[in-house]
Amino acid sequence: MDLGTLVFIVAGAVFLSVTALTFILVMPQLQARANLKQRISVAAGEIKPTGGGGRAGRGGGRKRDIQSRLREVEEAKTKKSYIVRLRESLRQAGMSISLKTYFLICLGLTIVSMIAYLLMGYPVVGMLPVGITVGLGFPRYVVSWKSKRRVKKFTKEFAGAVDVIVRGIKSGLPVGECLAVIARESPEPVAGIFREIVESQKLGLSLDQSLERAQEQLKTAELQFFAIVLSIQAQTGGNLADTLQNLSNILRDRKKMADKVKALSSEAKSSAGIIGSLPFLMTGLLYLVSPEYIGPLFTDSLGQMMIAGGLAWMSIGVLIMKQMINFEV
Repeated sequence: MDLGTLVFIVAGAVFLSVTALTFILVMPQLQARANLKQRISVAAGEIKPTGGGGRAGRGGGRKRDIQSRLREVEEAKTKKSYIVRLRESLRQAGMSISLKTYFLICLGLTIVSMIAYLLMGYPVVGMLPVGITVGLGFPRYVVSWKSKRRVKKFTKEFAGAVDVIVRGIKSGLPVGECLAVIARESPEPVAGIFREIVESQKLGLSLDQSLERAQEQLKTAELQFFAIVLSIQAQTGGNLADTLQNLSNILRDRKKMADKVKALSSEAKSSAGIIGSLPFLMTGLLYLVSPEYIGPLFTDSLGQMMIAGGLAWMSIGVLIMKQMINFEV
């Protein structure tokens, strides 16, 4: 095979890889947005406020208010700049560092990774991509990982916190006292979020303003829906205990569905992990058994191009498998 044919094949493989990767990244976003609109409609229909005869007639208007508020929240997300979204991601991850400190960390990691890359004797042409990947990608990955872990812990305990409010209201306690009980006795991060609400009210802010400040710390669909339900209930009246009980039931049903999906997809995830690790395991075994046989794959330029192409196609395959077994509930 001559060099021109090889370059043509590599260029075609790169083009197909980029096209497939773009399709993989864009389609889930469009599908997630469609699923979100559907969940908003379904959720607004399931949270049925209860009350007296005069108040029951306002159920349809209240439902439309919940839908419109949820749409406003989602539209506001898309209009935020990168700096605002990054600041919110840091707060949601529970990290108290400033944006200046975050960018200094990114710059330091970029410089260190580029120097280490050069000291290892690799070509200079790959220095900049490695620096950008490590300096910008690794801190972003850490923030995303901490944020997802904090959201998961909050979602796990939030239904219990809503139940505390329901029992407190039924026993005659005001809503503010119920929120204070959750801030004192619930585990983190639920206690920290409700502590923010209580302290904001002590400073003279209204319940709506306090809930908005709390949502700056942790942006989840459950907390947003809770804030909208409390806000609309305070304006229109009705039986708050029954409304929050319905919300608690929905949260628990969503958790049950998520656990069921996780159990059903565990076999597929295990298979994907085994398939993805097989090339590396076989390469390691061949290197241990016969280093001279597999050595040209790493030293020859054609072998290095084959490794690069194989890693690119494997990455696309892993992303496709991840999208196939990653279900959003």
